[in-house]
Amino acid sequence: MTLRIGDLAPDFQADTTAGPISFHDWIGSSWAFFFSHPADFTPVCTTEMGRTSQLAGEFSARNVKPIGLSTDTVEEHRTWVLDVNDTQNTTLTFPIVADKDHKVATLYDMIHPNASTTAAVRSVFIIDPDKKIRLTMTYPMNVGRNFDEILRVIDALQLADAKTVATPADWRPGGKVIIPPSVTNEQAKDIFPQGWEEIRPYLRVTDVN
Repeated sequence: MTLRIGDLAPDFQADTTAGPISFHDWIGSSWAFFFSHPADFTPVCTTEMGRTSQLAGEFSARNVKPIGLSTDTVEEHRTWVLDVNDTQNTTLTFPIVADKDHKVATLYDMIHPNASTTAAVRSVFIIDPDKKIRLTMTYPMNVGRNFDEILRVIDALQLADAKTVATPADWRPGGKVIIPPSVTNEQAKDIFPQGWEEIRPYLRVTDVN
C-alpha cells in the first residue's frame, strides 16, 4: 500500500511497550511522529530511539507524540529499551509497536524487499490531529535520521497551518516566510498587516510572529 501526503493514516490495533493501542485513538488531538526501525538491538536504531527520548520535551512542546515500530516482540522491545536507556543516557517512555507478523509494516509500506524481506526500513510519518499524513521520509537501514530536520518540518507544518504561509528552502523558526500565490494581494493586506516584500508577483516574503 502506497501512502501519500494528504492520505488518511491507516488505523490499526497493536501491542506496544505501553500496552495495547488503537492508533487513531492513541493520537487523539495531538500530532504523531511515527517511525520504524529494522530491528531491536541494532546500533543505528539504538541511537535513534535514544535521541527521540532525549527530545521528549521538544516533541511535547509541539503537541507531538512519538511512537516507534520494530518487527520484534514487546518483550524484546522492553529488554532493548534498557540498553537504549543505558547507552544513550535517557529514560525512554514513548510506546514502541510490536510488529512480529509485519502487519503494520506492510500496511504502511515499510518493508522494501530489495533492501530486506523481513526488516522495516527507516520510515517517517508525520501525522496531524485529523489523522492525515503530512510528511513521509524514508531512510536506508544504515543511515540514521536527522532529528533537527524532523523538528524543523513539524515547526514548518504547524506554522503553515496557523499563519497561511509557506516556508522557503532552509527555513528555520524566526526566518522569513512566503505568502502563497493562492492568497491575493487584497487578501494579504488583511492576513499580513505587517506588509511584505514582493520579489516577484509570485514570490512575496514576510515576517510572522
